[in-house]
Amino acid sequence: MPTVALVLVIIAAVLHAGWNVLLKTSGDPLRTAVRLQAIGTAVLVPIAVVAWVANGHPALEPAGVALALGSGVLEAIYFLCLSAAYSRGDLSLVYPLARGSAPLLSILIGIGLLGERLGLPAADGVACLVTGILLVARPWRAFRVAGREHRGAIGFALATGASIAAYSAVDRLGVRILEPWLYGAVLAVFATLILATVVAVGRRSGILATPAAPLRPTSLWRDGLAGVLSLTAYLLILFAYSQAPLAAVAPLRESGIVIAAAWGAFRLGESAGGREAVARIGAAALVVAGAVLLAVSR
Repeated sequence: MPTVALVLVIIAAVLHAGWNVLLKTSGDPLRTAVRLQAIGTAVLVPIAVVAWVANGHPALEPAGVALALGSGVLEAIYFLCLSAAYSRGDLSLVYPLARGSAPLLSILIGIGLLGERLGLPAADGVACLVTGILLVARPWRAFRVAGREHRGAIGFALATGASIAAYSAVDRLGVRILEPWLYGAVLAVFATLILATVVAVGRRSGILATPAAPLRPTSLWRDGLAGVLSLTAYLLILFAYSQAPLAAVAPLRESGIVIAAAWGAFRLGESAGGREAVARIGAAALVVAGAVLLAVSR
């Protein structure tokens, strides 16, 4: 894996954890998701237009636009599932589950559909990932002690992981056809329009619930910051995809899991005590270790 790609992925992981903290701690995660996506798109599109003109008006290949549209649909699903998970569960539960389950599916997609191959350490990486995910989710406790909301958070987090794996595979193909910055701009427009439309229609019809008593009023500047962090993180990943294979990039994206788990356990008070906080962070670290093993097994 090229050093430049490695640095891009690590920076993106930190930024990704940051905007997820802002999303989780907002009064209305779904509304915040729409606003951060819209703000990020509003920042990116003018820059992309200038770059498009400066680079001699590169062609928008129909195949690349079609992949961007497909990824936009998957990203809208991602935000819907992630917001639902954060409305029901802790950051230190949802984030490791969502991000940790994605590499397993990404590896299967990379091998089965894209013809990529992994080395022998991949088996150890899979074992670490599965063990870490089980220790984070603790399904034996969730279904016996915790309520329906907690179980719902686990389900939506895993659905988020599936959407991550799906759009990662689509994006890996998209940046082979269009320049990453151009593909990212087209994708951002599609994702924003689809997500905003679904949320508006869903809430107007009552299918998507609106929080009756938000934890705190949503703030435009917080949503804007989240949007810029999300946008920057995703563009860095798209550039990394153009330089390294999906099976290497996707697992290393999950290094932000430990940051999110620690923030949730200590800063948001999501653990019952110091021992439980350490256990959650340790389980999250195991997920990251598994992801790294998968990445270096090439």
